[in-house]
Amino acid sequence: MRLPVGSHVVDTRTGRIGIVMGHEGPYVQLRPYGGGREWDAVPGAVRWATPAERLSAETAYVNARSRGEVP
Repeated sequence: MRLPVGSHVVDTRTGRIGIVMGHEGPYVQLRPYGGGREWDAVPGAVRWATPAERLSAETAYVNARSRGEVP
């Protein structure tokens, strides 16, 4: 299954939440919530993020931004 660009997913190998940015060869390209460096994930190791996981990622980003840790 090809995940749509913009989907919020979890890379089960790392536990990281990412946003699907595209597909390159056999990999799904993910970017952390709030931006940052993309990484490649194996499609079989990616699952949809739950609403709670999405909220947690958004909260972590907003908190880091308020502390000046991200632009």
